[in-house]
Amino acid sequence: MAGAPNAQGPRNSPETAQPLGAVVGMLKGWVERCGWVWVEAQVIELRRRANYSMQFLTLRDTAREISAQITATNAVLDAAGPLTEGTTVLACLRPRVWNKTARLSFECSVIRIAGEGRLLAELEQRRRALQAEGLFDPSRKRPLPLVPGRIGLITGADSAAERDVLTNTLRRWPAARFEVRHALMQGPHSAAEVAAALAGLDADPLIDLIVIARGGGSLEDLLPFSDEDLVRAVAAAGTPVVSAIGHEPDTPILDLVADLRASTPTDAAKRIVPDAADEQQYVAELVGRARTAIVSRVKSEYYELGRLTSRPVLRDPGSALEGHVQRLEMARFRLRSTIDRIVSDESQAVNHALARIRAMSPKATLERGYAIVADSDNSSVTSIGDTEPGEQLVVFLSDGRLIVEVDDAVPGPGAPTG
Repeated sequence: MAGAPNAQGPRNSPETAQPLGAVVGMLKGWVERCGWVWVEAQVIELRRRANYSMQFLTLRDTAREISAQITATNAVLDAAGPLTEGTTVLACLRPRVWNKTARLSFECSVIRIAGEGRLLAELEQRRRALQAEGLFDPSRKRPLPLVPGRIGLITGADSAAERDVLTNTLRRWPAARFEVRHALMQGPHSAAEVAAALAGLDADPLIDLIVIARGGGSLEDLLPFSDEDLVRAVAAAGTPVVSAIGHEPDTPILDLVADLRASTPTDAAKRIVPDAADEQQYVAELVGRARTAIVSRVKSEYYELGRLTSRPVLRDPGSALEGHVQRLEMARFRLRSTIDRIVSDESQAVNHALARIRAMSPKATLERGYAIVADSDNSSVTSIGDTEPGEQLVVFLSDGRLIVEVDDAVPGPGAPTG
């Protein structure tokens, strides 16, 4: 039949054509009857959009070039852990057909990282939880002693890591002393044995530093050093702990909580003790610099001393006092002159006062020809009325006294009459 879309022909005629929406609806029903199914696939595209609850990603078959678009909520993606492009995952999907576009996509309810990626995701979740508690905070890191008196070493028995730490440490610092504790460094019992050895060394007051050392290995081999109990034991230790696990790319969680992370056991030996040869050379340099500084200082002070002794005041110390002596003599002269002037002025004032006093004294009056008359009781006689005829009076003159007898009392002019 001409114009037929396929060899089988249509199931109806143009006269009985069905609405497209009805056909899409039937297709949606057929597809979604498949229900939920677990698939293994690889993430080839993931772009998370901010402020959207629904996210889109593309999964591809691990063996063939078959891909599909997946929708998942933020909660599903967050629960899966850190997803990156290229990660192999196990996803629980169900197919869906969109009514408007008839486009086929898959809704995802659970995503789990498969294989090694799953382990990495679990470790990342554990790391984030411990980090949120502050166990990796740099402020918790304790400084290592410059020269530890005794070093605790936790490692495998007769391991290359043990030889590397011991040999390289003693080569750098021959006086280093170790307390070695052997433990299983991989396997299900490794974390417990390492934690027990750590507790024993941490309780020893002679141990100044603890090193946990192991050579490289696979992710599964190094899992004990991301064990939560061991990580917490290191965080709680009172002795500084150095983590020397694996090689440079290996980063177990123990590296993050330790006070110092060494990239390899050999690197740990370089970090825990100084190099004796370097320190001797450094001391020699310091001694040389100190000697040079002392000689330079002595020369400088000697020159300054010579410059000071060349000054006139030090050549003739007495000359500096001449000016002071002259000023002292001048001050002494002014002081004497002032005292003499004050004494003279005060003496003159005293003489004037004495002259005034003498001029007003009874003796001066007597010397001018006056006399003082007193009766026999030495009471002054100032009026003729104070005497009686025949009474003896004493007359005081300037050069003596007279005893007289009153013969008569004659009133003076202007005197009142009796």
